[in-house]
Amino acid sequence: MSSTTETAILAGGCFWGMQDLFRRQPGVISTRVGYSGGDVPNATYRNHGTHAEAIEIVFDPERTSYRNVLEFFFGIHDPTTLNRQGNDLGTSYRSAIFYSDEEQRRVAEETIAEVEASGRWPGKVVTEVAPAAPFWEAEPEHQDYLEKYPHGYTCHFVRPDWVLPERAEATAS
Repeated sequence: MSSTTETAILAGGCFWGMQDLFRRQPGVISTRVGYSGGDVPNATYRNHGTHAEAIEIVFDPERTSYRNVLEFFFGIHDPTTLNRQGNDLGTSYRSAIFYSDEEQRRVAEETIAEVEASGRWPGKVVTEVAPAAPFWEAEPEHQDYLEKYPHGYTCHFVRPDWVLPERAEATAS
């Protein structure tokens, strides 16, 4: 493991399923679920205002890249459904990328453009790209939920055939 880490904050529907899938990814060091992108300080499950259910992913940039994290994100949730994933409805379940610096913003916007161009999803990508705001950690009963309750609800799954085509600049070299 390298001596530096990076952090991604993503929202893509119910945070339980995202955490369960991300924790298994190469290079991911830790995950925690919580609330971000909204208006309520000290957000909780019962009072999170306009926050989205989100996941904080700490990863080793020598083992995986922010781009790889985003590609996996776009493969495990439907970024074309506005304020919805599966049976979960409302702004709490929106698709969002909360970037920590201009490089993350650039990579997020580039990745969204490539997801759009790929035709891998039937509609327009509605994923919000916004500066990272405070991340309010969810209550202990929500952390690692699907490890505690393996048959619990999730609307996230790995789509084995979902990969973005090679980028034009990568194939041109």
